[in-house]
Amino acid sequence: MVADGEDVVLSPVGWVAAQAKKYEESGGTKGTTVMGVPCLLLDYRGRRTGQWRRTVLIYGRDGEDYLLVGSDGGADRHPQWYLNLEADPDVRVRVGAERFTARAETLGAEDKERVWPGLVELFPQYAQYRRKTERDIPVVRLRRTQAADD
Repeated sequence: MVADGEDVVLSPVGWVAAQAKKYEESGGTKGTTVMGVPCLLLDYRGRRTGQWRRTVLIYGRDGEDYLLVGSDGGADRHPQWYLNLEADPDVRVRVGAERFTARAETLGAEDKERVWPGLVELFPQYAQYRRKTERDIPVVRLRRTQAADD
């Protein structure tokens, strides 16, 4: 997923880093769920360093697109991965064995409310996270730009 000679920094959160490593090293056959919910690997550029970083995130679907929720467990701040996507929306994704590049876009209020019930059905904790914070929890659409092998 990362160009030859280019390193990727795993999440500083221990269990996330271990799962990302397992997911990638297995070619997308292991580590593909979190609490029984499907997850993907997201590679994004750090807004300060420009270095590629990797995290594991639960995802939903909207047609062909993938949806990510910037909940950070209901914290009063946006997750770091989200702040980095705002700075550089071009990302690399692994869903199972498939790799591709995508462009991230934060959904507007109307689209977010349309997809929110499906995301809560997928991962009910999102409803609790939303009640826990006054922050507007963003929902991000990942729209495929090309297969990673292209």
